[in-house]
Amino acid sequence: MEDIDAIAALQDPVRRRLYEYVAAQGREVGRNEAAEAAGVARTLAAHHLDRLTEAGLLESGSRRLTGRSGPGAGRPAKVYTRARTERSVSLPARDYRTAAELLAEAAEEAGLDAGLRRAAHRRGSALRSATTPCGDLDEAVAVLAARGYEPCLEDAEGASARVVRMRNCPFHTVAERFPPLVCGMNLALLEGLLGTDGPLRARMDARPGECCVVVEDAGAGPDSKNNVD
Repeated sequence: MEDIDAIAALQDPVRRRLYEYVAAQGREVGRNEAAEAAGVARTLAAHHLDRLTEAGLLESGSRRLTGRSGPGAGRPAKVYTRARTERSVSLPARDYRTAAELLAEAAEEAGLDAGLRRAAHRRGSALRSATTPCGDLDEAVAVLAARGYEPCLEDAEGASARVVRMRNCPFHTVAERFPPLVCGMNLALLEGLLGTDGPLRARMDARPGECCVVVEDAGAGPDSKNNVD
């Protein structure tokens, strides 16, 4: 019931807009910023942000938004980030997570990494044939968003090129327990989805709390390429 109650908290349209905005930023968000983004008064935004925190969908803290410290820096403001807790509802109850973890454990013990990557690449290729081809990074963002990766375009470190980073890993729970196996599967899936000979490529570039794969122009970044066995 706890997950149902948490998700039900998003039924209110203002509350949902606030949650989606905070979740999309990938950083701490203050009440004023959230209120402006949702088009509501600060007091109303504060009320809904606190309700989302009570429901476990957001986490709250406090810091000085001015970036200054000491006398005259002002009082710390309340800030919000998306909670790391995963919520899901299935009626009647299903336990796909346990099944996925057991299959991953068996695959790892049997050394089936290469076979899993081949299967993932085939699935990605099948998805590519059924969707709009990705000709550039903007189109890749739309395709990846539809797959639940929460992509965002960022400037690549130490380069003028851009890169698509993904704030959500759709396989996060299983990837935490079996990172080499699941991250390799994810890379192969996205290589199949994007195509290995097109204008874009996927490569590993893991960051805490984000998807382990990034997408960039095929001519950018490291020269090494990841191949499916």
